[in-house]
Amino acid sequence: MKLLRSICALCFFCLISSVGYAQKYKQLFNGKDLTGWTIHGTEKWYVEDGTLVCESGPDEQYGYLSTDEKYKDFILEVEFKLEANGNSGVFIRSDIEGTKISGWQVEVAPPGSNTAGIYESYGRGWLIQPDSTLDKQLDPDGWNKMKIRAEGDEITTWLNGKQMVHLVDEKIGAANGFIALQIHDGGGIKVRWKNIRIKELK
Repeated sequence: MKLLRSICALCFFCLISSVGYAQKYKQLFNGKDLTGWTIHGTEKWYVEDGTLVCESGPDEQYGYLSTDEKYKDFILEVEFKLEANGNSGVFIRSDIEGTKISGWQVEVAPPGSNTAGIYESYGRGWLIQPDSTLDKQLDPDGWNKMKIRAEGDEITTWLNGKQMVHLVDEKIGAANGFIALQIHDGGGIKVRWKNIRIKELK
């Protein structure tokens, strides 16, 4: 009987622990305003119908929207919809001075432009690109769900449930910084975002 009680207690503890783990996601975007975020540059960042919108402004330059907090090891989930030219991206472990960003971008772009690949700004350039056969994972007209797992020196990305790339890189592993959404220069760009949430990995 004591053994049975011990087993039941252990199972209950495991169940409670797993539920607690599943509840560790935190919403980074509240669907109402830009609380918790900082705008860099003169491009447009605003909330419309519960979605976060980035849109080219009159200067048609690079622009960023960064979290106020820094994150190192995490699972990040975002949903995005490309409108007009959707050249954008999600930066991780980044630092920003003005509109110059250092860090690593998980690409968000129109078909044929390596969405979910990893690019190092002001450094080595493309570190890894998805296989061309995976381009079909991107929905150019509807909502897409991207997941990014950054843990130590390993970065893995998924798009609409399909793993796109896996990278091991010591330089990335040594970094810590902000998460930032990008709008590319050149004008004519508009991207919508929603359900931006993060789970830190301790």
